[in-house]
Amino acid sequence: MLRLHNLKPRAGAKHRKKRLGAGESSGHGKTSGRGGKGQSARSGSSIRMGFEGGQMPLIRRLPKRGFNNNAFRTSYLPIDLDTLNQFDNGATVDEATLRGSGAARGQKLLRIKILGDGELTKKLHVKAAAFSATARAAIEKAGGTAEVVS
Repeated sequence: MLRLHNLKPRAGAKHRKKRLGAGESSGHGKTSGRGGKGQSARSGSSIRMGFEGGQMPLIRRLPKRGFNNNAFRTSYLPIDLDTLNQFDNGATVDEATLRGSGAARGQKLLRIKILGDGELTKKLHVKAAAFSATARAAIEKAGGTAEVVS
């Protein structure tokens, strides 16, 4: 029977720490797995990622082409229609109420988009940054309203 006093990690989950510099016969003696001489053999050495010893790094050698819109794109936090059923009939559902109820647990910067996954059974006044076409139709079919707020 599984009890607190006889819990053990799964087989292979824990392994022994590699003991460096423990003599020649250990297999990790002499240079302790650091190879020969040089910068990487010294204590406290760390070379930043992509550094090529003073040679122009690959990332700077390659031409940069095209356009990347990631810095300017609009990201949404998706909320399904099923989630809205937890609110009372006739209630006004906006970002504050969704975050307060724990239905929207993403970053504060993300705008909320209502998606048409599931079925809405209550008449609600929903305010969000965006709605999918199916979500808007389902909310209006249930007798509620879908209002876009910026």
